[in-house]
Amino acid sequence: MTDQQDPSDKSPVTTRRGIRSFVLRQGRMTEGQKKAYERCWPRYGLTREHGMIDPREVFGREAWLNLEIGFGMGGSLADMAEAAPEQDFIGVEVHLAGVGALLKEVEDRGLENVRVYAIDANDVIDLCLPDACLDRVMLFFPDPWHKKRHHKRRLVQPEFVQRIRHKLRVGGIFHLATDWQNYADHMMEVLSDSEGFANAEGDGQFAARPEHRPVTKFEQRGSRLGHEVWDLLFRRTN
Repeated sequence: MTDQQDPSDKSPVTTRRGIRSFVLRQGRMTEGQKKAYERCWPRYGLTREHGMIDPREVFGREAWLNLEIGFGMGGSLADMAEAAPEQDFIGVEVHLAGVGALLKEVEDRGLENVRVYAIDANDVIDLCLPDACLDRVMLFFPDPWHKKRHHKRRLVQPEFVQRIRHKLRVGGIFHLATDWQNYADHMMEVLSDSEGFANAEGDGQFAARPEHRPVTKFEQRGSRLGHEVWDLLFRRTN
């Protein structure tokens, strides 16, 4: 399949959208990650070449379907999938070291309810997922692009939120989390002004961390440094 990347391939991940919301860090895969990638990608990997998927065919059942955008090294996604075997999870991550790390977790834990894209999330949303197929979309700790001149690179923008809306079923949840207050306020403003969404906690209210969202190592480190975390839960209304 043309979208499957060799772990040694350093060519950039392509996207059809002009402004990229991530920096492509070409960290080297460990030997364990590379071997897990080579063994597991044919079974658990999805590509643009698959086109618009039918999740029931991909997973072999009809179940609550989650999408996590930017799963990092994959530990939290693996934890969620292991804790909820009755649900299915699609993860999107452009950094191959993270993809390899997640696939190693999937193999080690024997998880059958996880599938992975290693391309830009915009392409997954636009080209791969049918409308109203998702029960929950998760975006945890995206790059905050904290300098004001870089705010246009933030993934959470009105147009992006509407594209997410169309992939959620009515009643589905968009769950976001960040440890940057400025970005949290930006997220709250964008989602609150977005057609077809309502704050599940009430107007302008942040949420307590839901039990299903694991505390990441990144988050634990930030907590020791006194960093706060803001969760947002918005429900699709129409």
